[in-house]
Amino acid sequence: MEGVDHQEFVQEPQHRPSLSTMEAQGIPVIDLSPITSNNTSPSAMDALTKEIGSACKEWGFFQVTNHGVPVSLRRNLLEASKKFFSQSLEDKKKVSRDESSPSGYYESEYTKDVRDWKEVFDFFAKEPTLFPATIDEHNHRVVQWTNKYPHYPPAFRDIIQEYIEEMEKLAYKLMELIAMSLGLEAKRFERFFIRGQTSFIRLNYYPPCSFPHLALGVGPHKDESALTILAQDEVEGLEVKRKTNQEWVRVKPKSNDYIINLGDIIQVWSNDRYESVEHRAMVNCESERFSIPYFFFPTHDTEVKPLEELINDQNPPKYRPYKSGKFLLYRMINDFKKQNKDNLQIHDYKLA
Repeated sequence: MEGVDHQEFVQEPQHRPSLSTMEAQGIPVIDLSPITSNNTSPSAMDALTKEIGSACKEWGFFQVTNHGVPVSLRRNLLEASKKFFSQSLEDKKKVSRDESSPSGYYESEYTKDVRDWKEVFDFFAKEPTLFPATIDEHNHRVVQWTNKYPHYPPAFRDIIQEYIEEMEKLAYKLMELIAMSLGLEAKRFERFFIRGQTSFIRLNYYPPCSFPHLALGVGPHKDESALTILAQDEVEGLEVKRKTNQEWVRVKPKSNDYIINLGDIIQVWSNDRYESVEHRAMVNCESERFSIPYFFFPTHDTEVKPLEELINDQNPPKYRPYKSGKFLLYRMINDFKKQNKDNLQIHDYKLA
């Protein structure tokens, strides 16, 4: 982050991090072995479904263990990420995102119009990924986005593609559990993803920062995905806003576990039964930090609205419909340059 105006990174006083934030207690840690083992009893599945429902309702996020993703694969991708970001800025910029596709490297992303203290590399889960050409709701033209592949490290492409396959399998299992916890048929959400997702994976690199009391690796935000599966290294940094008291609490990394965030799409589908969780990433002055979120998105033309099974006269729809791809494109455009205005948020679709 050398050679840049550090004022770009300074958060407004109300958003500046507290370096004495308490570590969260009672964060749900859910054992997924009932869906990853061969011998699953109905009672174990019922208990697991209730655990998922409770975590979604009370926290909006949870950690999972015994998830079935090979530890070696996660370790290999983390090492590949470290090697990529260790290169010179000149080499990293050889695979920079551009107007033809937002895949690739970028070092100046904004959250809520304040620059994040991080570098990223984005990679689409499906290639090509079909996406709306513009944010104009009346323009139905579609473009194809493809991935950029760095030359270093040499095994990057194979590792990340194998990892994405594992993330997709885990995401489908989690969506089934969430569906059942809402009283829906297990495969209820599958139709929104099966024809071609807009999911993507991100490699995050947070360099040491000389003013961690003023800047954030990622500012406060909610994910616009259906859900996010997050892997992180052993360096603390993730904080979530606890729903009960709106206090920021720190999430201690657990070796080999994944953190699952509910996103805006599940909030809308569930008609506010479940809410996406606000979170942010801290930085520090001593250690670099790496994290790898996988954002699970439906097809670009999915009309996101409260599910008919979950609405009635006593519980009418709380959101007007929107197209998943248009919403994501709008957010992407505004995240990569300073706008001096608020970005589009899910509450903008809330019905009075």
